[in-house]
Amino acid sequence: MSEDRSFIKDKKRIVVKIGSSSLIHPETGGIDYVRLEKLVRILSDLKNRGKEVVLVSSGAIGVGRKSLGLKEKPENLALKQACAAVGQGQLMMIYQKLFLEYNHKAAQVLLTFDVITSDERRKNAKNTLNELIGLGIIPVVNENDTVATEEIEFGDNDTLSAIVATLINADLLIVLTDQDGLFTDDPTKNPDAKKISVVKKIDESLVNMAKGSSTTFGTGGMSTKIAAARIATDTGTDMVICNSNDLTNISRVVNGKDVGTLFISHEQDDFDAKDFIINKKYMD
Repeated sequence: MSEDRSFIKDKKRIVVKIGSSSLIHPETGGIDYVRLEKLVRILSDLKNRGKEVVLVSSGAIGVGRKSLGLKEKPENLALKQACAAVGQGQLMMIYQKLFLEYNHKAAQVLLTFDVITSDERRKNAKNTLNELIGLGIIPVVNENDTVATEEIEFGDNDTLSAIVATLINADLLIVLTDQDGLFTDDPTKNPDAKKISVVKKIDESLVNMAKGSSTTFGTGGMSTKIAAARIATDTGTDMVICNSNDLTNISRVVNGKDVGTLFISHEQDDFDAKDFIINKKYMD
């Protein structure tokens, strides 16, 4: 199923989420600078078109792991936090340098899970993000992995990106992944799996489709993206899942092309994003 997406051209406030698997060479764990530079160039072009852009970026732990010379992905919490402490500054320095090359400024915003549970922190985060956007600065958001514990972490930036979209009343959330969108089955295992172009309602059958589908380097599989879509669409933000292997997909989505899977927003007055996130976290 497909339909006219020309209405997306009018979207002004856009959140783009990119995961670790889209930023890091899987063979070495090193940063893919070519892809990172292309991402920044495309986002800068959106800014030049008059769009308001927020980037939600993973990668701090992966960058820190490489910098510290660790061959294996860290498993214990303290080592993850150490990697994040080293990697976050390095990653942000790269982003700021690249954005400056295209005459745009970027600012680091680190959030923790309690931004959802605390009304005051949520308000402060919203005000900070809106102020940065108003100043023409591109916020680069990540979870604050250096202080988050397993009990209070988001666990993946898919959820975080939906929260950010909700906080700033974004018009569109673009989630980049290593798949072309949502499929009827895992396309890496079932060659007959079909891509779904448009989702108007997220039901149990859709959730079951996403189970078992994963990415190669990050923490979030397709099921976390469906949860993010639920948060985004039920709070009034359209969302698109598309493949990061071709980053021009971002521009194509914004231009209203039939790329990836579009989740149509249907704002629900009785939907409480905070309760949904907290309840889902403790049910998983």
